[in-house]
Amino acid sequence: MGSKLITINLWDKNIPGDVHDNDIPSVSLYLVNNKKINPAIIICPGGAYQRRAFHEGEPVALWLNSIGISGIVLNYRVSPVNYPYPLIDALRALKLLRFNSEKLSIDPKRIGLMGFSAGGHLAAAAANHYDNKIFTDNEFKKISARPDVLVLCYPVISFTQYVHNISMESLIGKNNDEKLKFLLSNELFVKKNSPPVFIWHTAADTSVPVENSLIYINSLRKFNINFESHIFSYGRHGLGIKDEVSEVKIWTRLFENWLKLIKFI
Repeated sequence: MGSKLITINLWDKNIPGDVHDNDIPSVSLYLVNNKKINPAIIICPGGAYQRRAFHEGEPVALWLNSIGISGIVLNYRVSPVNYPYPLIDALRALKLLRFNSEKLSIDPKRIGLMGFSAGGHLAAAAANHYDNKIFTDNEFKKISARPDVLVLCYPVISFTQYVHNISMESLIGKNNDEKLKFLLSNELFVKKNSPPVFIWHTAADTSVPVENSLIYINSLRKFNINFESHIFSYGRHGLGIKDEVSEVKIWTRLFENWLKLIKFI
């Protein structure tokens, strides 16, 4: 069983960048209570960088608890706070979790990152840019922000092709900054030490085209990154772990099996 613990702010003071409407960047911890050292997955809910969808947060964390994983919901900043601060929040969460891993009974070598929709874009960006000096965290400079696994659920991937315009404009504005569009097109930044990936989408998604996942899969293949992918025929965007489409709901079981194969659980 897992239980919600206190929400921990990512910074005690001196939060980098803006904070809107007292939306302090934080993590909500749902820790497996079994007196063991457990793996953990940080969850980035979707919401087009305008909000954080509840059904892709706490319910996902509680499901992860049921398969022996501590679920950590990332309360990252959203619009009107823009790039780079959501990404800085995600990288800080990875470092903070590793720094406190012993106290939280978490294995620092089994910390994953999961994202839904725009949260998938954020998770992929963190996995690609964890060592980018642009995002250096001086307090935890020696602690790695590389996730050990990456989980992408109907993700927004690219800002240069098959673009989900609402997510892009919420993150970088409407100024058409080509350099930022390039930097935040995740299919362009997969590298040989990228983490293993589980990715799924539906072909019927009319909000975020399935091509987002397909171009990311193609990049993973180029670098021989361990991945498992599932493209389901039916199902709307934003299903999360709902039972709405039985064909899609099985992604949770497929994901659990994959985690066992790679010895994450």
